[in-house]
Amino acid sequence: MRASDKVRSPCVSVCALDENDVCIGCHRTGDEILRWTQMTNDERRDVLRKVAKREEKVAL
Repeated sequence: MRASDKVRSPCVSVCALDENDVCIGCHRTGDEILRWTQMTNDERRDVLRKVAKREEKVAL
């Protein structure tokens, strides 16, 4: 797999976990951040769907 085919990290370099263990910058959990490099593209896409839902809740 080429590097350009990998699902990219949503990291925005604002790294701090809130009281729910969710990063205030990228909205991933601490566990999702730690495991990101070992995840398959399908797993990463699943995390990105969860991130989108978390972002919606913050925007409300």
